[in-house]
Amino acid sequence: MATQDDRITPTPATDPAFVPPSLARRFGALVIDWVLCLLVANFFGDPVRDGWPPVLVLIGVYGFFVGLFAQTPGMFVTRLRCVAYADGGRIGVIRGLLRGVLVSLVIPVLIMDGRRRGWHDRAVGSVIVPADPTRPVVSS
Repeated sequence: MATQDDRITPTPATDPAFVPPSLARRFGALVIDWVLCLLVANFFGDPVRDGWPPVLVLIGVYGFFVGLFAQTPGMFVTRLRCVAYADGGRIGVIRGLLRGVLVSLVIPVLIMDGRRRGWHDRAVGSVIVPADPTRPVVSS
């Protein structure tokens, strides 16, 4: 008799019942992350005068937090995760950094498909999913 843990969980790419999180939750996560980046950028630059310090912090936040933990602090608060589209695992630091660079360019984020995957998600093979605290993210 198979238990719930023995069953194979479908990945976002193969799950026909996958419903992407709302854009409001995603935007809320980004706003929280941006405010935190502005606060951190104050330690080594003037974000009011120079625009680059918070952007660099945002890229670093995405590389570190999304790459290793599958969610930024803003995603944690809004209960979202950024996982690999193919297998539902972590995307890793390099792809997290690339995703951060593309998010900072803004335009790739605005062009989405039916599963609300922007160009930044498609370029790195990721997808935003609702966070399930009972299910850990597997390593890719």
